[in-house]
Amino acid sequence: MTPQQPQPQDRGPLGPAAGDAPRPRRVEGVDAARALAVFGMLTVHLGVGSLGLAGLAGEDAAEAFHGLTRGRSSALFAFLAGLSLALMTGRTVPLRGWELRRPIARILVRALALALLGGFLDLLGAPVAVILTYYAGFFLLALPMLPLGAPALAAIAAAVALAGPQLSYLIRSGMAGDDVREDSIGGIADLLLTGYYPAATFMAFVAAGMAVGRLDLHSARVRLGLAGAGAGLAALGYGGSWLLLHPLGGLDRIAADLAGEHGAAMAAPMRTWAEEQLGEMHGQVPVDSPSWLLIASPHSGTTFEAVGAVGSSLLVLAACLVAAERARAPMYPFAAAGAMALTVYAGHILVMASEGMSHMDTAPFRWELFVGTALVLCTLWRLLLGRGPLERGLGRLADAGASLVPDQEPPAARRR
Repeated sequence: MTPQQPQPQDRGPLGPAAGDAPRPRRVEGVDAARALAVFGMLTVHLGVGSLGLAGLAGEDAAEAFHGLTRGRSSALFAFLAGLSLALMTGRTVPLRGWELRRPIARILVRALALALLGGFLDLLGAPVAVILTYYAGFFLLALPMLPLGAPALAAIAAAVALAGPQLSYLIRSGMAGDDVREDSIGGIADLLLTGYYPAATFMAFVAAGMAVGRLDLHSARVRLGLAGAGAGLAALGYGGSWLLLHPLGGLDRIAADLAGEHGAAMAAPMRTWAEEQLGEMHGQVPVDSPSWLLIASPHSGTTFEAVGAVGSSLLVLAACLVAAERARAPMYPFAAAGAMALTVYAGHILVMASEGMSHMDTAPFRWELFVGTALVLCTLWRLLLGRGPLERGLGRLADAGASLVPDQEPPAARRR
């Protein structure tokens, strides 16, 4: 028999994970997809006015591009984090028992470091809902799922997508308070239910990514399956929502609930207002009408959004996996940026804070400048220095944490 060669492996959420030598090579397509996720989030943070596309192809094209990236980019980011968790804990054969302890130690260290970094970036005052602290919470919530295989993880993703938004709606209906947030995250309630990236929805993306990470991503059959499943889920989530809202009257029911005792006199203006609000969600839907749960708008936190966003994530991943193999040179800068996603993400917030930028600014080509600079700098850095600066530091911290865990099960424990 020919000895089995080590399979390529990504080394961790938001960048390379420190691991025991020898380190398997990275999955370039996963890195490329991660770069697209970060660049999509930049589109939202910098705003429509930052796009030179508006001057080249018109405002409608810029608005369409902005709408395409909003919500889906952060979902893709979480999906790829889950995928990387699976890749760093055994790939197609999940680690279990004692051999899982060192990876868990690394994940715990990463979670703490990301929480601290997210808190620091929040203090800078950039008008950005920083996702890193949420990520730390997602990693902790994902720990019990690490020993599971693809079918179980896919079932968990489906369960969270189906039940999470409905439970969130019921719980939030009984909660006092408003939705105004001064920081990106204010506590456990924000992490689970009321934040910009609530676990009630986002753990569906993480679990789905973990399920995909348990598959053979180098198999053409798997990639075709990912693309087909992605197209089907996107059609089900976004198409199903449109059908229920428009032909089947979901928007009219929202308007009727909002109009209340004012009846038909206020139904028409309330419907117009509800349509305007579809693109203004910030993590979850209002609790003044259960029909809000039928929408699939970005950051609405509904089942339809979760299903559609998982579908779009699968499509992006499948495309990037193929492109990274068939067009290695053109895709290399994207893979380099994706391998340094944490550095790029933190760096753009630092620049925005120092320059006083916001999504309301109207100076065009800022997004293209950010993306172009990131692609050039990350490519040069990777060619000359290897791992990104924040990724290198995070990897060393994770190594230090893992070194505290014995690499073998004690003999007394093995005899029991």
